[in-house]
Amino acid sequence: MNKIGWIIFSVVVVLILGGLVAWTRIANPPIDVSNVDNNSVIAASEQNGNIADHTEGSTSNKILFIEYGDYQCPSCYKAYPNVNEIMEEYGEDVTLVFRNFPLTSMHPNARAAAAVAEAAGLQGKFWEMHNMLYEKQTDWSNLDATKRTDMFNSYAKELGLNMDQFNADVAAKPVNQKINFDLALGKSVGTNATPTFFLNGEKLNDELSGGIVNGNLTDFKAKLDELIKNSAN
Repeated sequence: MNKIGWIIFSVVVVLILGGLVAWTRIANPPIDVSNVDNNSVIAASEQNGNIADHTEGSTSNKILFIEYGDYQCPSCYKAYPNVNEIMEEYGEDVTLVFRNFPLTSMHPNARAAAAVAEAAGLQGKFWEMHNMLYEKQTDWSNLDATKRTDMFNSYAKELGLNMDQFNADVAAKPVNQKINFDLALGKSVGTNATPTFFLNGEKLNDELSGGIVNGNLTDFKAKLDELIKNSAN
């Protein structure tokens, strides 16, 4: 290829890349979460695809424990049973919120898994699918797209979901919007890794987060005990 040919080729490549960037921005416009309170249970709205926060435990929300998680993340997998232990012991006083933060550059199946959980949630089975995705993470995390879809469909069938609705919802705009909303909210408060935890609006330090991941819950439970004591006064 001569010099002029290379110049034309380079211009075409730049135009194509620019078009792809523009299309991506149109398809996934940025979400403004500047007026959203991270330290609250967020109700359904147009911003989040009319899908509210998923919660477990207390409904009083006096003590809010938020996790930004990635279903393919090994550390989230390790933290999962320990978060369950915390909620089993403190669920009467603590509200757990799970928000999606798929790190797709490292975990290519993470966003698809988040969509599966959200689609199950539209049929009232978010936490059942959430649990299944973590408990069976090693079964699906390294599958290609086709086998991954087959595996996720088998989970949906096991949970008794309406499969036509489930498959439509996985690919639908509301689920995509909910995941994008959670990502935007997480980034706005400094989330850049998973799992990232917040307790009453305070981002947990590495020591406390590491304790949750590794099952050393003594310090975190002491912090919860102090918050519960203060909230009772």
